Amino acid sequence: MNVNRTKARLQSNETVFGCALQQYRSTEIPRLLAAVGFDYLFIDSEHGGFGLETVQDLVVASNQSGITPFVRVGEMLYSLVTRVLDVGAQGIIFPRVESPTLLEEAISWTKYPPLGTRGFGFMAPQLGYKTLSMPEIIEYLNAQTMIIVQFETGLSIEKCDELLSVPGIDVAMVGPADLSISLGVPGEFDHPKLLKAIDTLVEACGRHGVVPGIHCRTAKMALPWLGHGMRFLGCGSEHGMLFEKAKDTMAEVRAAESQSTMTQNSG
Repeated sequence: MNVNRTKARLQSNETVFGCALQQYRSTEIPRLLAAVGFDYLFIDSEHGGFGLETVQDLVVASNQSGITPFVRVGEMLYSLVTRVLDVGAQGIIFPRVESPTLLEEAISWTKYPPLGTRGFGFMAPQLGYKTLSMPEIIEYLNAQTMIIVQFETGLSIEKCDELLSVPGIDVAMVGPADLSISLGVPGEFDHPKLLKAIDTLVEACGRHGVVPGIHCRTAKMALPWLGHGMRFLGCGSEHGMLFEKAKDTMAEVRAAESQSTMTQNSG
């Protein structure tokens, strides 16, 4: 059966690292990310163009490869949340959260009764085609599902204690781009206003027993946040990594070509 390894590592007080999938509809990407050691990936259905069938393929490939698949839904709707869980996602990322009441309702959709209000449904590969009783399935899938809440506005930071008081949250994940825009310092990721807001959230996470996290565009941007207590660390996207590596490779070969030409000419 598909064990949520990321959840287990966080419960052991470890730090986990992930990557976003936003553009490329290839099941080889989860396999590649798993092979190099990423703990989780999040399939972006808020800003990405993936349909449910693509999400299902990416989720299945992730589960088979041992990397934890989360899905960021476009908005808090029951039909969006439960269908990606039914095809095997091991957690939901809720974006743009500001209402504790709506958050509580949305979290209820992710768990079967008695913990929530999710309708009973799932795909057999989630259980490795094992024959289990309904109570066993409910207990197992409830235990494996993670809830990640994004804090992306100044209002969400102001209400962070109220939001984090909602039962069932595993991770509070900062969206630094939108948060910087909301605070009036777009793209200034080292601005004191942004740093103070994020530290406020991290402190609140400590009070409520929630893991603090952040997703950044590159590893270079992400790693300094380890010193701020982040344990759920997103380090880029599949298309961003390909672009950066391709750019570095071409810079390297062009420089070598230029050096070779200069050597030949000087001879």
